[in-house]
Amino acid sequence: MKRLIVAAVLFSPAAALFAQEKKGHKVPFHIEGSVARQEQPAKFYLRYRIDGKTITDSAVTTDGKFSFDGKVPEPQIAQLVTAAPGKKEATSLFLGKGTTKVAITDVFLKGTAEGTKEQDAFNQLNALTKPFSKEMDDLIRDYRKAAEAKDEAAQKKAETRMDEVDASRTAVIRKYLTDNPSTPIGMYLLNQVAGYELNATDIEPIFKSLPKKIRRYPSGKQFAERLEIAKKLTVGNPAIEFSQNDASGKPVSLSSFRGKYVLVDFWASWCGPCRAENPNVVKAYNKYKDKGFTILGVSFDEKKEKWEQAIQQDGLAWTHVSDLKGWSNEVGKLYGIRAIPQNVLLDPQGKIVAKNLRAEALDAKLAELLK
Repeated sequence: MKRLIVAAVLFSPAAALFAQEKKGHKVPFHIEGSVARQEQPAKFYLRYRIDGKTITDSAVTTDGKFSFDGKVPEPQIAQLVTAAPGKKEATSLFLGKGTTKVAITDVFLKGTAEGTKEQDAFNQLNALTKPFSKEMDDLIRDYRKAAEAKDEAAQKKAETRMDEVDASRTAVIRKYLTDNPSTPIGMYLLNQVAGYELNATDIEPIFKSLPKKIRRYPSGKQFAERLEIAKKLTVGNPAIEFSQNDASGKPVSLSSFRGKYVLVDFWASWCGPCRAENPNVVKAYNKYKDKGFTILGVSFDEKKEKWEQAIQQDGLAWTHVSDLKGWSNEVGKLYGIRAIPQNVLLDPQGKIVAKNLRAEALDAKLAELLK
């Protein structure tokens, strides 16, 4: 289920769709906020990310008025929340040059925003995707209830529908981007369409259709780098060679597995979706290990003891490597990994034959190859 990947992505610096800070051009933004109903002083927080770090600014209002000023490397998404006790919702903003006006009826509720071309485009997008967001929220709630009740059939039903809703939402965003290639939030939209498993052949023409100004943003340059990596990792190409140490400190090279089909499996002990998928990987390993198949695990762990403990607990009886740098794992960078679990299946000559095979798909592919 694609949606399971989300849990492993939320706190990934590599997955953040925000710009890295660079010297030079900055976009100044100004936010003017108003609160219609306010019985006591309230504090608002503005949160956004620069260079993988969360930036938090605050403002206090005693008379229903508040404001924020700042600079960002490029237009980007931000969240406005209040410190008021009780139920509260975040207001999503798209920081851009100029003044964004935020109107809030009550500190416990989210507000509305308008004023800049970025915010206006963001509002258009949200109007188009609102039905999908509402249904997705309902499905997530249903999934959690089914999980608590250990109702696997209901879980599977919710999972299937979540994937369908996600695909429909992505299709709407893609059409909006195709119809509006000059939109000021183009890079944000493109990252939504591309996802974490980027298909270079499909996505590169859309990227090139964006204005040069947007492609020159820090996020545009990062995306261009992602495209180059994705091209190298197209099915049929040789896998990128690497060497990394196992738990004993011994270097293990990818080329040492030539002669066998090998699944390069990116995972981590702290990754819930990875641990949930491990039984399927173990099953495939045990079924095909005597037929010319093996696995090389690449962990995004930082703590050696947690890594080794997970290997033992999940019965992962194959070779494992890690540099214990978490999301900064050097092999992960080489392969452009922005979410886990992910994997790449190589043939005995070291060429890529498939990518991101999970559950039944992994078994089916191995059955086809190892007849």
